[in-house]
Amino acid sequence: MRIASVVGTRPQLIKAAVLQPLLRARHDEVFIDTGQHYDEMLAGAFVGELGLVPPEHHLGVGGGSATEQTAAMLARLEPILSAERPEIVIVYGDTNSTLAGSIAAAQLGLPVAHVEAGLRSFDRRMPEELNRVVADHLSTWLFAPTPTAVANLLAEGIVEGVVRVGDLMQDLAARVSAGIRDPAVLDSIAAQLAATGTPGLELRPGGYILATIHRAENREPAALRAWAGLLGAVARPGRPVVLALHPGTRAALASAGVAVPASVRIIEPQGYRTTLALQLHATAVLTDSGGIQREAAWLGVPCLILRDRTEWVEAVADSGGRMVVVGLDGGRAASELDRLAPLDRAASIARDRAAGLHLEPTGAAAAIVGALEAGVGARESGR
Repeated sequence: MRIASVVGTRPQLIKAAVLQPLLRARHDEVFIDTGQHYDEMLAGAFVGELGLVPPEHHLGVGGGSATEQTAAMLARLEPILSAERPEIVIVYGDTNSTLAGSIAAAQLGLPVAHVEAGLRSFDRRMPEELNRVVADHLSTWLFAPTPTAVANLLAEGIVEGVVRVGDLMQDLAARVSAGIRDPAVLDSIAAQLAATGTPGLELRPGGYILATIHRAENREPAALRAWAGLLGAVARPGRPVVLALHPGTRAALASAGVAVPASVRIIEPQGYRTTLALQLHATAVLTDSGGIQREAAWLGVPCLILRDRTEWVEAVADSGGRMVVVGLDGGRAASELDRLAPLDRAASIARDRAAGLHLEPTGAAAAIVGALEAGVGARESGR
């Protein structure tokens, strides 16, 4: 089969890194990068680190509003897909690249396969929610990661083509987890950060909190002030917050004139393995990222979700109270951290967590490729 894969962001590159080797071993893949994450640290370095084949087509879309990005992607995808004529177009997740890939393919009459179908936050104010819904309703194959995702699709009347396949991101985390268990990895990370502009950051198991914040709703001025205050409220002497700062969020802080407290140490976005290691050995993770939520759940790290709701409801429900949706409530965040990782036990909890880490892969890539092969075969035999 000839398959076009459309990506554009870090989480999509992570997923593609698991699926691409199997696709290319058995089929002809055309790899298309929209350039939605155009910063080298956000996406560029991931291609080499994760062993991805460089894209055959790079659209170079860059920044802009959601509408501007999507329009630019559509204009540049249409001639590429027309010329390549794939039998299937694969899209991942819930970004503007997902939306554009789905629409461009559907308008050309090309079947769409949506990886991570069926997730719902039930909040249409989120751009990601709109992207998910549209992509799902345009897709021929809907690869759902969880039972709840399958149920969401059925509730919307989507029955055909729905397959629960597991989670590509868990499979990659399982692949690399053994290499980040030793706390000595923190020394090499600290040395690398010192060499690249963040000196004096001491990283010890349970001795820091990792934070990532990038969603559009958290770049509004009121939200910026709220979460900056929240990060200051949870930091403690000897336990700083390490904020891996998305360039879009950095720009929003500067535009709004909002400064983060001195107890918050800002670093650049990190590579895949470094980010996973920083999560594993942290006191806790504070994030509005869906991907980080899931990784924290698999790693067993306490996770406070800086949103009012999440599409990963099973991760929260199955966490035994370790994952909590706190929004931007600094008081609640501080009290939850006191419960989940008291200062006098944080180091031992982090060391025990890392020592006992064992992740099982879900086999999502094989399930996806098998379903595509069976589906195309059935469609051809029915001609």
